[in-house]
Amino acid sequence: GSFSQMFFLWFSLPVRGKFAVVRKCVEKSTGKTYAAKYMRKRRKGQDCRTEILHEIAVLELAAACARVVDLHQVYETASEMVLVLEYAAGGEIFNQCVADRDEAFKEEDVKRLMKQILEGVSFLHGNNVVHLDLKPQNILLTSESPLGDIKVVDFGLSRLVSSSQEIREIMGTPEYVAPEILNYEPISTATDMWSIGVLAYVMLTGISPFLGDDKQETFLNISQINISYTEEELEHLDGAAVHFIKSLLIKEPENTLQFNETESLTPDQKAVSKRFKFEEPFSALQEFIY
Repeated sequence: GSFSQMFFLWFSLPVRGKFAVVRKCVEKSTGKTYAAKYMRKRRKGQDCRTEILHEIAVLELAAACARVVDLHQVYETASEMVLVLEYAAGGEIFNQCVADRDEAFKEEDVKRLMKQILEGVSFLHGNNVVHLDLKPQNILLTSESPLGDIKVVDFGLSRLVSSSQEIREIMGTPEYVAPEILNYEPISTATDMWSIGVLAYVMLTGISPFLGDDKQETFLNISQINISYTEEELEHLDGAAVHFIKSLLIKEPENTLQFNETESLTPDQKAVSKRFKFEEPFSALQEFIY
């Protein structure tokens, strides 16, 4: 049957997408609540069905991972594809990031949620998928109170990385993009790790560390790693939390290099390879997360 035969529609959810609308819906046969993501197949006059199929394929690939939103079903109409997704009742972690500090995440919350985010991202990277748009709007919670578990969503910018071909693209959300994207250098799984560093800073302080008055200033702040670790919001934090952020937001860390296999790399490659060390099994994260 069609989507409208199988589901009741409730209301739109606050999703900021140019080509997608997300609506809360209920499956008639089971009474279960889902989020229906309506995606236009033609955007700016171009056929985007292939890109939507890519997003579906990534969601299917990640079905085994509890930290990635679950894809329940897909419907297709003449103009749209409808992805019926698991409903995350707690909404975006963005809400806690911009809340007054008394309603914001506690440091213990961030440790637990960051561990879950890393589990999700590690699963993707293990399957050669880079998300490339990790930000508070794309991390949802199963419940808000009590604080639930995270679900990574929106794979519209995700890419498959392989050793045989390089990807160089300008993409992502300005505040969260890594220096290599701005420099039009190859994208890797380390590109996501940079975004996780920015995400941790925002979750802990409510401050977007590189945000300037305009896009140019933001990009300049990122390429110069113009970031403050003296904000009062950081002063009361566990030193391991700040160390965790510093170890991810690096561009040229020649002086902190502890392994020999990267001696032949250029400074920027060294920086990216340092971020790689955070992949598995999160050894350097132990102090912060556990």
